[in-house]
Amino acid sequence: MTRRVGHKGADHIAPGNTFASFEAALRQGVDMIEFDVIAEQPDGSGELLLAHDIEEASERTPHTLDEGLAHFATAAYDGIELDVDLKLAGYEERVVRALREHGLAERTLVSTMEESSLALLRSRHPQIKLGWSVPRIRHDPMRNPLLALPAIAAMQYVRLALPGVAANRVRRGEIDALMSHWRLVTRRLAEAMAAAGGELYVWTVDDAERIAEFERLGVSGVISNDPRLFATS
Repeated sequence: MTRRVGHKGADHIAPGNTFASFEAALRQGVDMIEFDVIAEQPDGSGELLLAHDIEEASERTPHTLDEGLAHFATAAYDGIELDVDLKLAGYEERVVRALREHGLAERTLVSTMEESSLALLRSRHPQIKLGWSVPRIRHDPMRNPLLALPAIAAMQYVRLALPGVAANRVRRGEIDALMSHWRLVTRRLAEAMAAAGGELYVWTVDDAERIAEFERLGVSGVISNDPRLFATS
């Protein structure tokens, strides 16, 4: 069964990475909640915060990672899996330590676009489930007319190469899951990941028909800003 994953909780219902958003996702019956973690400083020092970036953090007083994990450790979230998305490198060890302190490590997937973070976590904490996020972009190039055509060309190449590359990384034990932008997900990718014994999560899908398409492919999970769409997919 495809997991229903709330992006930042339920970002289209309540501001993402907040308790209100997590609770909204819970009410919609999600199986997993994805949330972002950043550090106050670019070098990974300072407080760890639940936010996508410093701009998001500056718009409000964000929850700390410890506050967020304490929230998820309550009985209301029993059985809910977590996807902790590390936005930058430099604070991986602190995140793992916090997950263990709150008793949440076993039901958490740690995902990131950062190769150095994946390598560090796999070597030092092999029991932590790891997800490789692709492509390595911070903003959607399709929204910029000047970047759209080059992005489409690059995407076609990645769509062809990704099934073999990702499946081999699973077989080598480097990752446990692939977190892929929906434009890169094909039947070939879904089949390659399944054959390798890895999981495939699709982000970020905010259309009920598209959610249903990916569910039919048999992906491990679909990540959406609006978990209400899962009921209509």
